[in-house]
Amino acid sequence: MSAQTQTSTQSGTGPGARDAVIEARDVVAGYLPGVNILNGCSLVAYPGEMIGIIGPNGAGKSTLLKAIFGLVKVHSGSVVLGDRDITNAKTNRLVEMGVGFVPQTNNVFPTLTIEENLRMGLFMRPKKVGERLAAMWDLFPVLHDRRNQRAGALSGGERQSLAMARALMMEPSVLLLDEPSAGLSPVRQDETFIRTRRINKTGVCVVMVEQNARRCLQICDRGYVLDQGRDAYTGTGRELADDPKVIELYLGTLAKDVESEHPQH
Repeated sequence: MSAQTQTSTQSGTGPGARDAVIEARDVVAGYLPGVNILNGCSLVAYPGEMIGIIGPNGAGKSTLLKAIFGLVKVHSGSVVLGDRDITNAKTNRLVEMGVGFVPQTNNVFPTLTIEENLRMGLFMRPKKVGERLAAMWDLFPVLHDRRNQRAGALSGGERQSLAMARALMMEPSVLLLDEPSAGLSPVRQDETFIRTRRINKTGVCVVMVEQNARRCLQICDRGYVLDQGRDAYTGTGRELADDPKVIELYLGTLAKDVESEHPQH
């Protein structure tokens, strides 16, 4: 089956006819008035899914996440969480409603310890700190072992783990990840992808922007290929990896690697 050039974003029309967790509907958005990065971009994520967003540099991948999270002005279109319109909502309100966001850079407080960083992630619900800390120590045991160490002394991969853990403190229903493997060694990238999938298996819907298209398609349930601010192709990871046009335009020399990771049966 080939990847689709269009996708329905209506609730209940996706996998298993489930209601969507979060949707972006024909979003036009940008950082400056009259200058749009997104030009009618749509995305839908269902409960328990892991969604990957790939595409060339400048396609609007990170801008889409920021538009969903209220960091970039949506000029037209809408963003919906469940049955609630959250278009241009304040970020603190979105966190309270169950949306977590991990930016690519500057995603931890370097002068605070690991545990202090995590406590900052739940400052709005202090009574649940003990319960949520225990959950994070279980999910990220390396953080527990170094919980009194300042975040600024952590490696890139450890910082990424801490940033994810802090976003998870509020028990989000959807977690937005912007380039989680950026700047990491191949080994640390693999660890990050494994950890991200583990988070997803706890029931958190994950929407991830990734430059590492090959690995992203390998682990995600469905993917979106953005180009010039629009969703050019969408499908399962396998469909996108096998689609000749996607391979030609976006995967390039990675095509053979993708094929080897998805052998024909």
